[in-house]
Amino acid sequence: MQKRRLGILEIWNLSFGFLGIQMGFALQNANASRILQNFGADVSHLSWFWIIAPLMGLIVQPIVGHYSDQTWTKLGRRRPYFLVGAVLASVGLVLMPQADIFIAFMPALWVGAGMLMIMDASFNIAMEPFRALVADNLRSEQRTLGFSIQTVLIGIGAVIGSFLPYALSNYFGVSNEAPAGSVPTHLILSFIIGAIVLIISILITVFTTKEYSPEEMKAIEKAKAEADEVDYIEDEEIKESKLSDIFTDFVKMPETMRQLSWVQFFSWFALFGLWVFSVPAIAQHYYGLAPDDASSEAFNEAGDWVGVLFSVYNLVSVFVALSLPKIAKYFGRKKTHAYALFIGGFSLLSIYFLPNENWLILSMIGIGVAWASILAMPYAILAGSINPKKMGVYMGIFNFFIVIPQIINALIGGPLVKYLYGNQAVFALVMAGVSMLLAGYLVTNVKDVDEKK
Repeated sequence: MQKRRLGILEIWNLSFGFLGIQMGFALQNANASRILQNFGADVSHLSWFWIIAPLMGLIVQPIVGHYSDQTWTKLGRRRPYFLVGAVLASVGLVLMPQADIFIAFMPALWVGAGMLMIMDASFNIAMEPFRALVADNLRSEQRTLGFSIQTVLIGIGAVIGSFLPYALSNYFGVSNEAPAGSVPTHLILSFIIGAIVLIISILITVFTTKEYSPEEMKAIEKAKAEADEVDYIEDEEIKESKLSDIFTDFVKMPETMRQLSWVQFFSWFALFGLWVFSVPAIAQHYYGLAPDDASSEAFNEAGDWVGVLFSVYNLVSVFVALSLPKIAKYFGRKKTHAYALFIGGFSLLSIYFLPNENWLILSMIGIGVAWASILAMPYAILAGSINPKKMGVYMGIFNFFIVIPQIINALIGGPLVKYLYGNQAVFALVMAGVSMLLAGYLVTNVKDVDEKK
């Protein structure tokens, strides 16, 4: 017995829920700093608010991965988790930009930060099982395609989410102005639409995707062992595993995972800097605004333009992701990922040097190349080195190397901007470029055990 070879539509449906997740995530990435500034947050404190996101990932994803490995319900193993995550994330999306309605109980800034925490925890509950679901359901030779299609859907959702506020304001006449301390109407409406799309897309995956039962997975593993002429060993330890075993699994992680951890560290350190500081950096560097300007018409224009730029890099990632299987087949997965990270690193550096904000589209094209590869290639490389019975927990542990660099950047990013960069947030993007170039160098040392030589 072996896993069935899935058709393109089946692989598409397998990850369709990620479209909604990433639409909500894109709305958060492009607008959370702006919303928090609307509610009174200082630029140098933004990264401290954003520390909520990686902390939730650090806590939630390994736990969800551990329990989803051992879950079997009428909805399957992974699907119950991302369904619950989608519902909770939708609540956060609706309420975050409307946090000022709770000012009778506590400051809007606190409520906004709380809703950001709910969204991040919920996105993490939903995201981790999707990675494991692709690895569970696809043969080894289809995994690069599976994660690439997942990246396409991520890109589509992110394009819509990033561009939506600009479109509502410029094409549908929804107001992008608001009194000091409040969020513009076009942002509130964008977040509500994002919540609706999130629920619908998750339901499509839930009702169109089947999962292999524990008995079927055992039969598949036994058949593979026989085909490889190795002994099949019944692994009773998995049935009795405890939550504390996450720490044991961490220590026993495969060599490939250890090598990829450093690549992930510097890649996501860079991405966090991009997401947190793009609005203030571009508002200051290209619109000539003061660091404390968070409510002027020019500031909102800069924020909308950042949304457009983010939609550009996500749109580029869609087309790059479609090409990744062929590119990786020609160059190999390691070289493909290294080249993409180099392109992304130089593109981040270019943000400082370009003549005006319109030229930043070129920077976003390069960042889109890196983003597509970051979302697909590390997982395609990793999946072949993991015991299938531990797929969920190791995908969750792998998230450590996404969230830890973000936590570090969150702690030091704001003070660096304030004390080292003289409140000029654009230098945080320069630092991000250097970090991504280093990630590109490190990926060349990774051992891809599942790649055909």
